Amino acid sequence: MAVIPVELAGRSYEVHVGKGLLDDAIVQARDFIEPYHGRKVPVVADRNALKHHGERLAHSLAADGFEIAWYLVEPGEAAKSWAGLQDLVDWLLGLGITRGDHVFALGGGVVGDLTGFACSIVKRGCGFVQLPTTLLAQVDSSVGGKTAINTSAGKNLVGAFHQPSLVLADLDALATLPEREMRAGYAEVLKYGALGDAAFFDWLEEHGSNVLALEDAPLEHAVATSVAAKARIVAEDERETTGTRALLNLGHTFGHALEAETGFSDRLLHGEGVALGMVLAARYSARRGEISEDDAARVTSAIDKAGLPAEIAALGLECDGSALVAHMLHDKKMDAGGTLPFILLRGIGEAYLAKDVDLADVVAFLDAQQQAH
Repeated sequence: MAVIPVELAGRSYEVHVGKGLLDDAIVQARDFIEPYHGRKVPVVADRNALKHHGERLAHSLAADGFEIAWYLVEPGEAAKSWAGLQDLVDWLLGLGITRGDHVFALGGGVVGDLTGFACSIVKRGCGFVQLPTTLLAQVDSSVGGKTAINTSAGKNLVGAFHQPSLVLADLDALATLPEREMRAGYAEVLKYGALGDAAFFDWLEEHGSNVLALEDAPLEHAVATSVAAKARIVAEDERETTGTRALLNLGHTFGHALEAETGFSDRLLHGEGVALGMVLAARYSARRGEISEDDAARVTSAIDKAGLPAEIAALGLECDGSALVAHMLHDKKMDAGGTLPFILLRGIGEAYLAKDVDLADVVAFLDAQQQAH
């Protein structure tokens, strides 16, 4: 098992990465379970996570005499809504949750986001423990304390920074993922190499197929390296105030626009949007003369070899660049002066925050992408 600390002033925590962690949850998370003697432990789970992993978690806790109070969330982004938040908060208050309690989130990024946001506002803040069961959640959304819901104005526009007390990333859980979900999560792994670790990107070009095949050593290395990269960035810039944490949004500005155009539906999963967004960010960086065409092609190739979308045309969208840029205008990174920063590349492993991007040029670029590919 790998243990990665997230070093934050006064509220540091650990991310455990390894196999069998849900079976060993009573030991791994004992400090946060013990206060529930005489009460049921609250666990928020989506139906898929409950089906595949609920019994393992319940058996671990039952060995020490604990029972679970389950709250079920339907899979998919629709759960991250005002109504979903209200229902969960009302349930937690009905259980008599106190500020000293911890709620457990079992599932992917939707469950983690919804649970974390609810815990940030119940009694002005209670604790929570992340039990991520998807690759995307293990390497990205479960670490760093960003919690949110979606609104009619866009994705993740209402939320709070609320750090978990512990993250248990059980690699065994990934064996139950549909192949498409696994590949979507792998996009975030590639992101860490592309934005700040050229050697890791090189390693993924050689061993990505081993990671996707769930081979033990490559999988643990990929997840632990990704988590460690995010932990370093979060420790330096927890609330995205210095710009360092913004680098984690590589691929997201383009990707979120594509997600919005597809209605935040299963037509384009978040990780797939990020993957195509990284391709577009790399090509746009080459358009600006900041990276070579060869480096942009390497990013495209890595995405394509992973079975992820690498061309806008593959989505079958009936929209132009103007429509996609219109979605970007709702991006939460838009500053007070009306400027939308983009995360671009000066090379593989060297992302930066660009505040001089002309959106008219982005429109022209996106139109050209749809025509050329």
